[in-house]
Amino acid sequence: MGSLSIWHWLIVLLVVVLVFGTKKLGGLGSDLGSAVKGFRDGVRGEGASATPQEPHVIDQR
Repeated sequence: MGSLSIWHWLIVLLVVVLVFGTKKLGGLGSDLGSAVKGFRDGVRGEGASATPQEPHVIDQR
């Protein structure tokens, strides 16, 4: 009685779809996906900039 069965989750999912609609849920999913992608790109970009770079030498004549 304390745990939720698959039928409980299906009913909850059905209610959420009825309340919000499939269009809003699709938009929410795509927004969440782009946020995760942006976070991953930010983490990768931050690690790459943390490596020391060779200084640029300017030829003075």
